[in-house]
Amino acid sequence: MRNLVKTALLLALAASLLLFASCTPSGQGGDEGPILIGHAVALTGGSALWGQSEKNALEMEIKEINAAGGVLGRELKLIAYDTKADQAEAVNVANRLVADGVVAVIGPAQSGVGIAASAIFEDAGIPMIATTATNEKLTVPEGSDEPLQYIFRTCFIDPYQGDVAATFALKDLGLTKAGILKDVGSDYSTYLASYFESTFKAGGGTIVANESFRTEELEYKAQLSKIKEAGAELLFIPTMQKEAGLAMKQARELGMDCVFLGGDGWASVELVELGGEATEGAYFVNIASLADPTIADWVESYRAAYGRDPVMPNPVLAVDGLRVVAAAIEAVGGTEDRAAIAEWIANCKDVPVLTGTLTFDPATHNPVGKAAVIERVEDGQFVFYQNISAKS
Repeated sequence: MRNLVKTALLLALAASLLLFASCTPSGQGGDEGPILIGHAVALTGGSALWGQSEKNALEMEIKEINAAGGVLGRELKLIAYDTKADQAEAVNVANRLVADGVVAVIGPAQSGVGIAASAIFEDAGIPMIATTATNEKLTVPEGSDEPLQYIFRTCFIDPYQGDVAATFALKDLGLTKAGILKDVGSDYSTYLASYFESTFKAGGGTIVANESFRTEELEYKAQLSKIKEAGAELLFIPTMQKEAGLAMKQARELGMDCVFLGGDGWASVELVELGGEATEGAYFVNIASLADPTIADWVESYRAAYGRDPVMPNPVLAVDGLRVVAAAIEAVGGTEDRAAIAEWIANCKDVPVLTGTLTFDPATHNPVGKAAVIERVEDGQFVFYQNISAKS
């Protein structure tokens, strides 16, 4: 955790001279013309599946808002730049968006990338609403008891996701012996594994093996063999879809018959493409599901517009963030006072959004009571299994 925050701060410091030595950013001069909304998003690389879907969803939402008269009679305009899911590139993107004069920013999706960008937006006084950046230090930095004034997120955080996964394993699956396979090169993976482990143990479960690998390593049979020998009934794989799919395939090749469980990083068709039949029956925690009746009409609209399904959960969380920004601008009566916009967001309650309503905790800038879902792989498809919370 300290390394992630330290790296982000160093990147922000290195870029700060470029940010503040420049002239006043264009587009900041008053409540006239289009309202510029920034989008810090991975459009190339391994995270592009989600990023492209986010961008599609925001463009579709903005088109509908503008067709209905815009916000305070002004059109919204999206300015999206590719972070490549890279911290250094995210700082460059943040500086470009500040220079462009955006009123608020949707994204980034990745925690480390979000922390790097957040330092720039916080200094510039521009509200940023991350989508799937689940690291708790994004909004409340390490060593602080106060949230950053301008930084928010629409997803639940890693401690909650880890608690949900462990609660589901113990109470719903009835499994008490778990193995863990994590990526020690990923903050997402290591901390999600830690949160799962603590809740699983507290609930009476036993971690029989805790194995690891480093990012870009694609062979896990040595670690999986140890987990198998330890008698794991459940294998928790808190990684992204690529590593999880390969790990499940290799586990089945070793004759492991345990249940597989993961987090929201699994939510890509690549999981099944790489893992094949080994992924059948696997469960994972997600923030939203295509099968959620709340968003059924929106999903159909997306399919009609783009000829394919949205890649969950990023696009719905991006739309939620945009709707909150639009509501904040309406509520404060303009775009010039961005501190007022941020204050309104921090204290908003039951704002109508795509996934229902959204309330922020002013002490953390995290959503309150954000629902989690469990999805299951059936016939190569992600199927809604149940709603769940860590306290259920």
